[in-house]
Amino acid sequence: MQRRTLLQAGLAATATLALPPLARPALAAPAASRVLRFIPQADLAVLDPVWTTAYVTRNHALMVFDTLFGIDAQYQPQLQMLESATTEDSDRTWRLVLRPGLKFHDGTPVLARDCVASIGRWGKRDAFGQALLSATNELAAADDRTIVFRLKRPFPLLPAALGKAASSIAAIMPERLAATDPFKQVTDMVGSGPYRFKADERVPGARVVYERFADYVPRADGVAEWIAGPKRALFDRVEWTVIPDAATAAAAMQNGEADWWEQPTFDLLPLLKGDRHLVLEQLDPTGTPAMMRMNQLFPPFDNPAIRRALFGAVDQAEFMTAVAGTDPAYWRANVGFFPPGSPMASPVGMEVFAGPRDFEKVKKDILAAGYKGERVVLMIATDFPVLQAMGNVGADVLKRCGFNLDVQATDWGTVVQRRAKKDPPDKGGWSVFFTAWSGLDQFNPAGHVGLRGNGLNAWFGWPNAPRLEALREDWFAASTPVLQKKICEEMQRQAFIDVPYIPIGEYLQPTVRRDSLSGVLKGVPLFWNVHRS
Repeated sequence: MQRRTLLQAGLAATATLALPPLARPALAAPAASRVLRFIPQADLAVLDPVWTTAYVTRNHALMVFDTLFGIDAQYQPQLQMLESATTEDSDRTWRLVLRPGLKFHDGTPVLARDCVASIGRWGKRDAFGQALLSATNELAAADDRTIVFRLKRPFPLLPAALGKAASSIAAIMPERLAATDPFKQVTDMVGSGPYRFKADERVPGARVVYERFADYVPRADGVAEWIAGPKRALFDRVEWTVIPDAATAAAAMQNGEADWWEQPTFDLLPLLKGDRHLVLEQLDPTGTPAMMRMNQLFPPFDNPAIRRALFGAVDQAEFMTAVAGTDPAYWRANVGFFPPGSPMASPVGMEVFAGPRDFEKVKKDILAAGYKGERVVLMIATDFPVLQAMGNVGADVLKRCGFNLDVQATDWGTVVQRRAKKDPPDKGGWSVFFTAWSGLDQFNPAGHVGLRGNGLNAWFGWPNAPRLEALREDWFAASTPVLQKKICEEMQRQAFIDVPYIPIGEYLQPTVRRDSLSGVLKGVPLFWNVHRS
């Protein structure tokens, strides 16, 4: 038997990472400043991070739940809930040992069987998790602290899958909750993260409250970066207040009634920049690629020829100008199926976006492809400004293409829940919605849910694209980055044929905070390590 240990939880595994005993840090903030007031991107309509990929739910989950690994600022996974990780049998067996003393918010210990159940539930929905479980012969708890993966073949990306910050995170919850069908929502928020969800103070559509979990023990070493390193909760409470009106949110920031606004609207950036007590910064360096997602279960978008015809109507600059204004510092066009600047980005197939838009030709192509006037239900999230802007441009595009359009304006929480429905559009389902992702979600095929083509098991829209799925499997088996890059070029070529979605550009979303807040980490909105100066 060969045995080796994990040195870096990235693409290779070669030495053990183990940490000394941990100590809980003392809170330094005075009592009067121990409440952090945050304006989230939208209402927290769904609590379960496995059931939805919505970022507001992911941000909530990172407070309440912890993960076995966590990625750092170099996008490399590090040990988080784990004391060590080792491999055996030519990397076909992984042993993950939990740190001692981990507790859930209900006071029960975190055990290996909780982790096994949580990974199993997450892996049935998440694209990266599905790949990991498909490579796994057995996932079991060897004892209370040891999780064992016995793999069919080496899967060096195992730590990256279990430690990703992108949706959906591999949140560890008690076994009794993880036993829930992954296609049903868990509503009992018992995690082991640095903050406890206050269900008794939640006001749907208005307010969410978290309190510091006194028994949470951060890592004793490492650097707090992204979701890796020590997670020190320095506020007693974090209060999320939903403020749909952007002008009201801006006034709350200027008046000191709020400490942090996750996604200020681009039209208000000049006003916010002019306030010397406010700090604007971009937390996510990977950008935010946006997409038009179509329901491929029902006409007209079950027809790939109709989907392909729409490329001739899409002007990415038009979409992104509507989202972020005329300053090109805040957006990019000429965006394919992998974000600009990422390792797998490619110019393959991008000629479909070149040249002027010709709506009359597109209309004729759609009719020639077989469009019969079916009603197209477009969901637009009116309380999410960037998505509302995309939806408004998209509505104009679809009308000019000759579709029988039914625009249904609603809040983002309703879109998040309704997009999971597989009912026909005339029975409460949908045809089109617009959304956006962190570029990190789309760096490669591992976690890029938009490129999945596994039918009813795919992300909302449910495309059936066997060739894309085969290429994704080839990517996991590729032995070199050069070969992986070539496979992704072929994936993009195929995506322009199958059209799992239409890329509509990328924007660079800043956040704004009071200058009294320090320690805000890069990546995604994170509430540990933050303190008031």
